[in-house]
Amino acid sequence: VMPKLKVIFDTDPGVDDAMALLLLARHPEVDLVGVTTCFGNGAIETTTRNALYLKQLFGFAAPVAKGAGVPLGDTVASEPPTFVHGDNGLGNIPIPEVTETADPRPAAQLIIDLVRANPHDVTIIAVGRMTNLAEAIAQDPGIVPLVKAVSVMGGAFGRNGHSGNVTPVAEANIIGDPVAADIVFGADWPMTIVGLDVTHESVMTDDYVKDLAAHGGKDGAFLWEVSRFYANFYTSTRQFLNGFAVHDSSAVAAALHPEFFTYERGPVRVVADGIARGQTILRPEGHYDRATDWDGRPSCNVAVSVDAKAFLAFYRDTIVNGAR
Repeated sequence: VMPKLKVIFDTDPGVDDAMALLLLARHPEVDLVGVTTCFGNGAIETTTRNALYLKQLFGFAAPVAKGAGVPLGDTVASEPPTFVHGDNGLGNIPIPEVTETADPRPAAQLIIDLVRANPHDVTIIAVGRMTNLAEAIAQDPGIVPLVKAVSVMGGAFGRNGHSGNVTPVAEANIIGDPVAADIVFGADWPMTIVGLDVTHESVMTDDYVKDLAAHGGKDGAFLWEVSRFYANFYTSTRQFLNGFAVHDSSAVAAALHPEFFTYERGPVRVVADGIARGQTILRPEGHYDRATDWDGRPSCNVAVSVDAKAFLAFYRDTIVNGAR
């Protein structure tokens, strides 16, 4: 029997974050050991309440720790994208009273403690701003070689005709804290980056989500309900004719099924300032140029294609087989 994959999920719930968290909570080979929250799809109070609500709703045991409310070196966060995720971050579904309480430790400390307690055994799946991870590295750089792997949803590398979603070159998680992203992508741990290049290739249609609702019990009904506002954003902006992109669950899939994707390898830099702020730039291994900014940085695996059919089947199977 394969040992379960121990996962810390760093998140800013968020509709697609909720869908990814359910995937982790129901997957039989995942041991969810911690959930850490960040600002992003909502203010930090909102995303933390949402994570605690999802803990209550999905019934997982992992502690939820509140993390960064602002980007590194900043005093304010950008306005949450309420037009995408609704005013409450979860597509404006009714959220009852939340009785679960957060772990007393800040997110960065929980990450450090869990990695130290489980050396070489923890995979970090980060689907929001990279602020908590950068803070954990700053507080205890010794955790970096002790992390088994990191799978990030973020960035846009211009593959498959996909570019940024906040600016022509920048994706939301990265532009939300480009300094943190550059630190995290430069740390010497096994890093996979799953950007819009592949997440925009995997689309959940209305029919697909209706099927989840029909066969996925309470979980399926929740997925239908939570995704309606989000689906409407995607179809009303005509990004997709009939559905929505599955961003955060793609980073979960890359951790569990790397074979669903193909990758280019090389060091990645993040632009911190100017009109290209938040751009993620890969220098492929073996590429010759005279820039020194990528030198001495470890290679990342950057996902450049996806077997969307296999990924969507994997998501459905996990939810339907684990349904409650």
